[in-house]
Amino acid sequence: MPKIMFTGGGSAGHVSVNLALIPKFEKDGWSIVYVGSEKGIEKSLVATKNIRYIGISSGKLRRYFDLKNFSDPFRVLRGAFQAVRVVRKEKPNVLFSKGGFVSVPVVVGAWLNRVPIIIHESDLTPGLANRLSMRFAKTICTTFKESEKYLPEGKTRYVGAIVREELLKGDADRGRVFCDFATNKPVLVIMGGSLGARKINQTVRAVLDKLTQSYNIVHLCGKGNVDTSLTASGYRQYEYLDEPLPDVLAMADVVVSRAGSNSIFELLHLQKPMLLIPLTKEQSRGDQILNAKAFESAGFSRVLEEEEMNSLTLPTAIDDVYEHRESFIQNMEKANRHDTLTEVFEFIKQVANT
Repeated sequence: MPKIMFTGGGSAGHVSVNLALIPKFEKDGWSIVYVGSEKGIEKSLVATKNIRYIGISSGKLRRYFDLKNFSDPFRVLRGAFQAVRVVRKEKPNVLFSKGGFVSVPVVVGAWLNRVPIIIHESDLTPGLANRLSMRFAKTICTTFKESEKYLPEGKTRYVGAIVREELLKGDADRGRVFCDFATNKPVLVIMGGSLGARKINQTVRAVLDKLTQSYNIVHLCGKGNVDTSLTASGYRQYEYLDEPLPDVLAMADVVVSRAGSNSIFELLHLQKPMLLIPLTKEQSRGDQILNAKAFESAGFSRVLEEEEMNSLTLPTAIDDVYEHRESFIQNMEKANRHDTLTEVFEFIKQVANT
């Protein structure tokens, strides 16, 4: 039985592509193992899929000063030794890495054990973890065609966006039943992401009375961020959604989101008009700003910079997206879409067989 090893973590975006691919390999009869951090978000997300999970030590690759920067290199080194042993024991035919800080020691461990490595880069420019890992990879799959100029020549393969199949099976009527909205207002879905949700949450709640006059709202506010004191009619808040998410997105008329590549390409595939609020350069390496500008230029979304977001600009921007929703949908219908999920699945099998 062939075996595939997945790695990636630190945020939901570094797990979602792996979770999209896993059912393909399950159906094809592969043995599957996921290597991630001992306490990261990837562990809880993978647990919902009943996939064998191995946790290793990891540190965070920070771009800012923190006392943990002095201790984390030792955690990374320990994780690398653990990864070498794990890969040697598991003997996978191929490693697929989605990135995030935990992926680096796993990639090194696979390389030392001569396991072929495929990396996936969602953003227009590579993240720090993938920049460290790409020298060990056989191939780097990209979501943006333009990413090729930032990556080693001869290693890139443009594939487009990988979209989870379950998202395409959503039903708007089931979403309405799940949320139990009393009125038939347009539905606004707000997603702050697993990281960086705080500012969006604060601004949304400051204008909640105004927004609920026009919209029924589903607010995915991140782990530990539910405010139980808010009981406005037509407002539903959840830390995150798993099985009900396809149905909730199916009924959405407008979506407010950060500009992580995986999320916005899924919304593009679903043809959902978007207001994108990218993380600032102080919060990230600026990848979300580039992603958001690319989508706005293509006519898929509007962009509201976080520095400009307040109780006046946010409702105005949301109303603007809703008013011009048909134009956004028409532009998204013209986007070149193909079955990237199957293409990447077949490519991984090809690499494993060689």
